[in-house]
Amino acid sequence: MLRRRIPTVLIVLLALMLTLAIAVAAFAAPGDSLRRTTSLWGANEVPGPGDPDGSGEATIKINMSRHQLCYNLVVRRIAPATAAHIHVGDPTVAGPVVVPLGAPTDGHSSGCIQNVDPMLLRAILRSPRDYYVNVHNADYPSGALRGQLHHPGS
Repeated sequence: MLRRRIPTVLIVLLALMLTLAIAVAAFAAPGDSLRRTTSLWGANEVPGPGDPDGSGEATIKINMSRHQLCYNLVVRRIAPATAAHIHVGDPTVAGPVVVPLGAPTDGHSSGCIQNVDPMLLRAILRSPRDYYVNVHNADYPSGALRGQLHHPGS
């Protein structure tokens, strides 16, 4: 009796392992979007000053297989935004724009940028702290709010 159960148990275990492997592969598919986030503060502006009362959040989602970067920006307590970008640069540098974003003129903006250079997307994913989101307005044309990107939860 025991000899007949062992092959059955092995078949069930193999089927479970195969199901798990397929599920893991599906969730890690290259078409998935990977998130990077930041909190935006006027005190982060370089060179300052930025808006001392303002704050906000930015979330970006990168889809490597589509060469796509989607974003969601929310800002509070600043004059209407005139521009928003992702720049390359560490926290002590005012770096060049690498991805233009829609300005959150009413406090919110979102959208997707198509055909982004895959090397740039890969670099943002691998080293998000080398990139920052910057929101500009008429009162602070060099930048009202800024935040370095990072992995969610870090």
